[in-house]
Amino acid sequence: MAPPQGQMRPGRQLAVLGFIFVVLYLLVFFSGGASGGWKDRLEPRLGLDLIGGTRMTLEATNTVDGKPPTADNLEEARQIIESRVNAYGVAEAEVVTEGNRNIVISLPGQNRDLTDVGEAAELRFRKVLKATDGSGAAAAPAPSPSASAAPSGSAKPSGSASPKPSGSASPKPSASAKVSASPSAGGQGGMAPAPSASASPSPSASPSAAAPSSSASAAPVPQSIEQQRKAVEQKVGAAAWGAASGLKAPADLATDPSLADKLKPFGTLSPQEIAVLPADMQFNVPTITCAQLDKRPAGSINDPKQQAVACEAGAKNLLDVAKVEGTDVKNASAQLDQTSQWVVSLNFTGSGQEKWTALTRESFNNEGQACDQTALGQDGKCRVAVVLDNRIVSSPEIQGVLTGDSQITGSFDNKSANALASQLRYGALPVTFEPQESQNVTATLGDSHLKAGLLAAGIGMLLVIIYSFFYYRLLGSVIFLSLVLSALLVFGALVVLGRSIGFTLTLAGIAGMIVSLGVAADSFVIYFERLKDEIREGRSPRSAVPRAWIRARRTIISANAITLMSAVVLYIVSVGAVKGFAFALGLATVLDLVVVFLFRHPIMTMFARTRAFLSPRVSGLGRALPARSAEPGAARNPRVKEA
Repeated sequence: MAPPQGQMRPGRQLAVLGFIFVVLYLLVFFSGGASGGWKDRLEPRLGLDLIGGTRMTLEATNTVDGKPPTADNLEEARQIIESRVNAYGVAEAEVVTEGNRNIVISLPGQNRDLTDVGEAAELRFRKVLKATDGSGAAAAPAPSPSASAAPSGSAKPSGSASPKPSGSASPKPSASAKVSASPSAGGQGGMAPAPSASASPSPSASPSAAAPSSSASAAPVPQSIEQQRKAVEQKVGAAAWGAASGLKAPADLATDPSLADKLKPFGTLSPQEIAVLPADMQFNVPTITCAQLDKRPAGSINDPKQQAVACEAGAKNLLDVAKVEGTDVKNASAQLDQTSQWVVSLNFTGSGQEKWTALTRESFNNEGQACDQTALGQDGKCRVAVVLDNRIVSSPEIQGVLTGDSQITGSFDNKSANALASQLRYGALPVTFEPQESQNVTATLGDSHLKAGLLAAGIGMLLVIIYSFFYYRLLGSVIFLSLVLSALLVFGALVVLGRSIGFTLTLAGIAGMIVSLGVAADSFVIYFERLKDEIREGRSPRSAVPRAWIRARRTIISANAITLMSAVVLYIVSVGAVKGFAFALGLATVLDLVVVFLFRHPIMTMFARTRAFLSPRVSGLGRALPARSAEPGAARNPRVKEA
């Protein structure tokens, strides 16, 4: 039989609560990042003070003058690194400066890889001008690209911004022999030049073979760089340096075998020495390989006003000056594309969008510094390389003038895509760092303090439950079940938030949850005492329950709202462990409200319909029910004040 109109249906609220539990624990056991056995999936992330962690030292380097960075630049770098590893302020990471060169990073968890944290993350969009083999083979024909990407790939317009629809962004097969794109460089929209049997031979080393192109060496060179170049010149010898300086295009060693012996000393240079060479020399000398170029120090091609050389899939690419930079990106986020591949979506600023549109127009029409035949895509259009620090992430062929947002594609997973998006979102580091020592650190407090904190929480909950059963009897079971449900919700939320936003539980967070027990206990007292007041006024227990809820609800919401606002303010203005305390307190308070509305009130409505609830000894309403039954006329009119 359906309940009367306006009467509460407690089953609905309980069903909603059950649905929340099912979804939450499905995320606990099967969401991204869940791995290992069932026990492993139930472990929340613990902080440095409880389980220890990993500490890495980053040393600031400067390839120009070797001087330490300014204090302002070092502090700015520290703040950016802290934002990367602790975006929400609850990962309990420690990022501090040490001396005038070092930044020390400490994160919870043993044996963590922190090498990517100190990357400069300087994003540049550069047009590919030329491409050649970078394997260091004695004779290699000029590569020709065999794959192209549609605008929906790395250079993907949004919505109606697409100049032309595209099907698949996968590279098309080619009958010619080619060097296939590596997984790390490919992906939707990515392509790399590959040597082809149909490609024309590379220009010779003579000046008349190709028109000279403007290069990085044409720009003013800092004195220290010039000094390092002179040291390299002395190392390779005058003959090798002279032969390399005379090259105007990649050398064809097949037509001039003697040139191979002259240029052989460049193959013995270290990546640090390669980094100080002019861009055209890095590109034209065939004995300078991608193995050397890929190991150049961070920040080797950080000047956006100079041409640069970078490798992709074993091919050297001569890149134009950067027309669009990371500062032109307004926001970056990791997303799944239509093929369920992870990409990094870029949203440009107003001026950045204009620059990006101009760059795609220049590449599509092959204007400005023209790209030659070796750098063209399969459809004969220029490619634009997405360059992050010293490496090319992807280099799609631009098949139209793009006026919308774009995507960076590659062999990303969830972790790497989010890491790159975080680096781009919080900006490039103003200082170049080299990782130094990395070591595990022991817990500052340890398991004993964790056990002590959990013991304190357990004792506090036990005392509340004992008092509840002593004072409220049957109603004490409502308190007990509510606290258990709140604890399960909080625990599940800790595990899920640890994987999604890096929330790390510390002793301060445990303290915040213990404090929330007092707030939960207050809401019980408010509700049950209001219920007694209604019964004393002459109402039956069944009619007193909804009326007591209506009046107590405002007070409960107000009390929890004040606690929640205090937690929010504390979270905003605090740092470190105090921020974790505030987050844990706010989380427990919100989940307590969920239990109040979806369990406590519905279960009280169901109890009010039972005979046990009408028994003073069982229900815990002993003082209120006898007072009501002793009122004059109570026996004659048992339905007085039913509503």
